[in-house]
Amino acid sequence: MGKMKRKDYEAALEPLQRELIDAQRWLMQEGRRLVVVFEGRDAAGKGGAIKAISEVLNTRGYRIVALSKPSDAEKTQWYFQRYISHLPSAGEIVLFDRSWYNRAGVEKVMGFCSDAEYRQFLQQCPAFEKLLTDAGTLLIKYWLTVDQEQQEERFAERAADPFKQWKISPIDIAAREKYAKYGQARDAMIAATDTAEAPWFLVDFNDQRSGRLKLIKHLLDWLPDRQVPEKPLKLPKLKGKAGKEKVANAEKWIR
Repeated sequence: MGKMKRKDYEAALEPLQRELIDAQRWLMQEGRRLVVVFEGRDAAGKGGAIKAISEVLNTRGYRIVALSKPSDAEKTQWYFQRYISHLPSAGEIVLFDRSWYNRAGVEKVMGFCSDAEYRQFLQQCPAFEKLLTDAGTLLIKYWLTVDQEQQEERFAERAADPFKQWKISPIDIAAREKYAKYGQARDAMIAATDTAEAPWFLVDFNDQRSGRLKLIKHLLDWLPDRQVPEKPLKLPKLKGKAGKEKVANAEKWIR
């Protein structure tokens, strides 16, 4: 089956994005907090999915969190501590482009944490997330799946494109040989941390456009029932003549 055409994708995306705007309006009106975690294979399409969600939202009501490797000071902290300051306030959405689940994924597979740290994470994570949800935070977690052959095609495309080469890190290159191990780590992670309060959902992203649509529709369906009447916006007529821009330093204009 061929991949979804752009025109079909854009036609299907527009009504979903309208619903996203409504959902954000509801969150802001009710003072609810929403966390969406995006995990998955390298090159699966996390960034594209996040962009499809966020590009129509009120910028004052959402944040994208994509943390780099921990600093020396952060390495001495309780593992979850660096993520807590990025959690949402009332009426806010936070989209995590990778999250605290780094410990169960890249850190586990690449040997960046000890076995004891890994086991402690799997034990503590459900309790940490239950504290969040008990306090009223809506928390949902998505794992984006992609076959190894498709993943390799995307790596090759990125390597050949000077505008996308930054997306490939040395860790990504080293991880290419550990496709099966990442799958095993994912399965163990989901088995230990999939709870009613903070569920995991897997989305097929071999076709990224189709995957984005499925993910957004699922997210909208998962959110609580919401009804926020949309008030029609009508601009009053200007009184007098419309003004023209006047600038003292005319030489500053770019011509």
